Amino acid sequence: MAPDSGAVVGEDGLARPLWASVDPLLREYYDTEWGLPVTDEHGLYERICLEGFQAGLSWATILRKRPAFRAAFAGFNPDAVALFTDDDVERLMQDPGIVRNRLKVRSAITNARATLALRQEGGLVEFVWQFKPAATPSPAVHSDIPTQSPESAALSKALRKKGFSFVGPTTMFALMEAIGMVDTHLLDSHRRGSSGVWPGPSA
Repeated sequence: MAPDSGAVVGEDGLARPLWASVDPLLREYYDTEWGLPVTDEHGLYERICLEGFQAGLSWATILRKRPAFRAAFAGFNPDAVALFTDDDVERLMQDPGIVRNRLKVRSAITNARATLALRQEGGLVEFVWQFKPAATPSPAVHSDIPTQSPESAALSKALRKKGFSFVGPTTMFALMEAIGMVDTHLLDSHRRGSSGVWPGPSA
């Protein structure tokens, strides 16, 4: 199957992109979670952390490790993670269930503290969602999907100014896709327009 094909119709008759058409875990994630709006601080903080951990790795790797990540990072409660110390960093670096990258581990703690600080300015959710673009891509094939955008670059810059790390423009575009800020479902995917944020292809 060419990587630049359109959606692939599965045995259930539903069309999905190639990346979500084979692995049951990715298919479940695509069908039930990816691209749906995340509008709570806790959930958004977790997504920012996981997208940061994913940098340079496959999303399937992160998804398989997500239960271990949640156990290691206090359920991604930013109030709890903000209190992590150097001892916690060393504990996490010994945890085989997560991605043991010291910079990324420290980033999750730094980002928790930055999340708490943003509460004085309306909070993380309001801050991130203000970068929602005026239009969303309409990809027919995978190569039509951009890897970053002016909005993801602006979000990256703004978050860095607020003390966040591992929030580059490409990582932030992946976040925007995952939380429904843009709809990059292929036009013939059964999930196109399912976020409620953007209309479907026939709207």
